[in-house]
Amino acid sequence: MMCTCLRSSRHYILSVRLMGTVSHKMVATDKPAGLLTASLAFDDPRAFQVKSMGELLRALAIFRFCSFPVLVNNCDKLMSVARSILGRRLFSSLLRPTVYAQFVAGENEKEISKSMEKMSLLGLRPMLAVPIEEDLGESTGEKRYNDNMEAMLECVRMSHSNSWSKDPMMQLKITALLSPELCTVNFPGLEEREAVHFHCSLRRLNRIAEASINKVRVLVDAEYTFMNPAMSLVTMAMMKKFNKDGAWIWNTYQCYLKETRTLLLEALAQSKDEAFCLGVKLVRGAYMDKERKLAVKEGRPDPIQDCWEDTNDNYNGLLEMMLKVIAQDPGNYRIIVATHNEESVRRAAKWVEELGIDKKGGCVCFGQLLGMCDHVSLTLAKEGYAVYKSVPYGSVDDTLPYLVRRAQENRTVLQGIRKERDLLRKEFLRRLRRSN
Repeated sequence: MMCTCLRSSRHYILSVRLMGTVSHKMVATDKPAGLLTASLAFDDPRAFQVKSMGELLRALAIFRFCSFPVLVNNCDKLMSVARSILGRRLFSSLLRPTVYAQFVAGENEKEISKSMEKMSLLGLRPMLAVPIEEDLGESTGEKRYNDNMEAMLECVRMSHSNSWSKDPMMQLKITALLSPELCTVNFPGLEEREAVHFHCSLRRLNRIAEASINKVRVLVDAEYTFMNPAMSLVTMAMMKKFNKDGAWIWNTYQCYLKETRTLLLEALAQSKDEAFCLGVKLVRGAYMDKERKLAVKEGRPDPIQDCWEDTNDNYNGLLEMMLKVIAQDPGNYRIIVATHNEESVRRAAKWVEELGIDKKGGCVCFGQLLGMCDHVSLTLAKEGYAVYKSVPYGSVDDTLPYLVRRAQENRTVLQGIRKERDLLRKEFLRRLRRSN
């Protein structure tokens, strides 16, 4: 059982000798660096030629809305008021063709398949996300967790069984299967009730992992720092058990945290020492304001990078480190460069070329959210890179909390999408001129 792996899992610090094995020798590329930079300028409005006029107008309107910080920061309150005034049915009918249609694939498998087939024609791949949100104080009992497990098993089935699935991925939120409160408890101080719940949670995780092996890559989401040690321990145990012949379980590393470099080095060392494949989802992070406020409240050192530039440097540094590791051993390491930051994407593509990594081999891929940064995603796909879109699905009621939380977590991105808005506007005006 996975709990046996948990007991044997421990932290390792990666030795200088391990990193010394990574060659810094660059491999000549077929494409000159200047051409690579030009092709990944992400400033060609023709990336949006695949969108209908209605889709262009919808995106322009929503991105304009998202450019106002007060609206993004208070979107949960605004939507709650709107729903209370309009009623649930009218509110849903207004949201469905607008915000919902922009960021959600659909409610049922037929709608989802239609969205994914269109995405597949554009060279993009699915990373389905079950929109389940649960935080401290929101635990609802074993039945709810079992229902969440069934929803995720259905996600595995749907990701694998459709024609639009090519090396599919899905996202997994551990606190949808295991109480967030339990993630803050020190072992071995579990009460009997907590121990029973913990074993039930491990069985749920085990079922999902068993269902996904050789079918779907499961990317475990990171959450708050006070939960992450417990969740990382569980995730590493899953990797040790299920990643013997490939990276099927992945962990997420948040570069806005000061400790991320140490955590990633530990994971690299442990994967080498215990002979399992390591899948890494590299993100900048999402919970900055809440983490900082919580640290002040509890009198702890600030876990967040001192400035945004430090987060960028950390992201790009860890990205380069992982790509060098992958260049030496592409069979045992994989990374998804999960970012909307154009500079990081350009650097990743440049390093992939320079290190001679096969961009079609699957060990390096890129990821963005559905409905955002399509000019980045489509350009990368055109260049032959594997590109995934994080795809939530479900009813308006089910996905609304997920969308609100993602909007607030990514508000810096949402408020900074002026370039995408300008490219959409250029494409819209080009079509108007052509029709006259």
